[in-house]
Amino acid sequence: MTTQSGLTPSNLTDTSRIEAFSDGVFAIAITLLVLELHIPELEPGERLWPALLHEWPQFAAYLTSFAIIGIMWVNHHSMFRQIRRADRGLMFLNLGLLLWTALLPFPTSLFAEYLQDDSFDAHVAAAVYSTNLTLAAIAFSSIWWYVLRNHLVDHDLNRSQVRRSVLRYSVGTVLYAAAIGLSFISAPLTLLVQFLLAVYYGFEQLRTRS
Repeated sequence: MTTQSGLTPSNLTDTSRIEAFSDGVFAIAITLLVLELHIPELEPGERLWPALLHEWPQFAAYLTSFAIIGIMWVNHHSMFRQIRRADRGLMFLNLGLLLWTALLPFPTSLFAEYLQDDSFDAHVAAAVYSTNLTLAAIAFSSIWWYVLRNHLVDHDLNRSQVRRSVLRYSVGTVLYAAAIGLSFISAPLTLLVQFLLAVYYGFEQLRTRS
């Protein structure tokens, strides 16, 4: 007996191990973000409050990346709540998503360090950050396309509706890619756009019913 995707039942498994492993990676990545927040070193006569305000890039980058990883975890949970079966292809695609998730604390730290820099380095740091998020968005969209195409999720969508579902979920991917270009115009504005994209994905984008 084979499934609609042509896979035999022995090729398929449940998603519990994928979800457990993914939860661990998301938890570690979101925890590593806080390690980049440091107590400011005060100069003689300097007060703490102005010194804390001077650290706003670190706090802004932390909050943005925390929101991004947190919403990624929520959407990952929402996605796998609908996925009934897993195969090797899905496992590898999920590893691709976790690759960019685990890397995010590094570009977050880089972005925070150079956000107020007046040199070209600020734009490079913003571009690295945006590229990381673009690749994560591509990985997420690839998973959603793969599970719909290979019938790993139960749905009653026809081909046209499947395409619309994938396109709707992939809108943010185009905007993430556009943010790479925006990085060379304004680093602070890029950070704001990334936060707003996280808010967009905070709303349910995954549908498997026509």
